[in-house]
Amino acid sequence: MKRALVTGITGQDGSFLAELLLEKGYTVFGFARRDSWFGENNATHLKGSIELVFGDMGEGLDISNAILESEPDEIYNLASQSRPAESWARAPETLIVNALGTIRLFEAVRHSRPLCRVYQASSSEMFGQVRTSPQNEDTPLSPANPYAAAKIYGHQMARIYRESYGLYISNGILFNHESERRPLHFLTQKVAYGAACAALGIDDSPDRNEVGVAIVREGKLALGNLEIARDWGYAGDFVGAMHLMLQQDKPGDFVIGTGKLHTLKELCQTAYASVGFDWRERVVSDVALTRPLETGQLLADPTKAREVLGWTPKVDFDALIKRMVKAQIARLEQRVKVEEA
Repeated sequence: MKRALVTGITGQDGSFLAELLLEKGYTVFGFARRDSWFGENNATHLKGSIELVFGDMGEGLDISNAILESEPDEIYNLASQSRPAESWARAPETLIVNALGTIRLFEAVRHSRPLCRVYQASSSEMFGQVRTSPQNEDTPLSPANPYAAAKIYGHQMARIYRESYGLYISNGILFNHESERRPLHFLTQKVAYGAACAALGIDDSPDRNEVGVAIVREGKLALGNLEIARDWGYAGDFVGAMHLMLQQDKPGDFVIGTGKLHTLKELCQTAYASVGFDWRERVVSDVALTRPLETGQLLADPTKAREVLGWTPKVDFDALIKRMVKAQIARLEQRVKVEEA
């Protein structure tokens, strides 16, 4: 029976991946901070099915202990300060977790578990201010925020350790992947939340955005730049690609995305139309929510993943957004029931 260590087990990707690995018969170890595990998180329902190793990705000793305790055949490094927009305000923390934490993990593997296979979570944000579209594994990297810069360090060090020490490390360059498990401060989840508020007649939402005001205020959802476009896929599909990468004879880098571009306006239209509303009457742009430097048009070319891994996404854009809106409606309805009880 294979053993896997998943950092960032409490996040969206970590919880989906843990479910997949358990289905495949793995013994799964999750690496997480105590406050993350004992608070509300995406992997709570897996309690009793996985083993927990507590620690912090900013601490090299914690990482080494986790590897020694779990003795993994595979490591999936998903732990991250995962919000590109917030990385402007939390640049030092983003560097410590996303860059230094990654190199400390590689060092621990090199010294104590050199035959272990490692998946490193890279990001399409690394392409930043792109000049060519779509992007593949050979597209030049040009970061537009601290999150992307830190991810590039981890991505390049994975390649260096792979080539210098013969370690099996594969980089997954994942484009935007969403689900009903995304935290509320992510863009797609905000839109799903706004549509859910419209469906339930909530004009002033109980939840607030990153600048401290209601996400929906006076019936309006405030977003940043409405002109952006992204390649949005379903996280449950993407974790399958992570697993496939570590089953190959040789490690490598793989772009994972749908290869289909959708605008933020299209996302809003799909979400609000699913509950019978015109998004143009419900969404406004707020300059306070825009990034200092905006990432360019990110569109995946997943040819290599399709040809080498045999991977293709299953959940399309419309189904993804409708699933997220439905989940937000259920969440808000449950919240109202609790408050009324």
